[in-house]
Amino acid sequence: MKTQTLVSSALVTALSLGLVAQAQAADAAKEKCFGIAKAGQNDCANLNGSHSCAGQSKTDNAAEEWKYVAKGSCKSSGGMTADEAKAKLKK
Repeated sequence: MKTQTLVSSALVTALSLGLVAQAQAADAAKEKCFGIAKAGQNDCANLNGSHSCAGQSKTDNAAEEWKYVAKGSCKSSGGMTADEAKAKLKK
């Protein structure tokens, strides 16, 4: 019985590692793009800390809100980097 549990645990671990590697590869092909998220369509917490979850933005294209986009496509979408968004918010 212990051998079966050990083998099952090893198999689950191996499969999990494969899924994690896939998720990391997918994330590497994306970048955070600020100022393009529509209301309720942001991907996570904003820069000013007024919320910490996805889907909580209140206005379209707010500089502090972000979405993941394909790497290299942020500028052509009219978005900003995190540093550019922070500078805009300080003004």
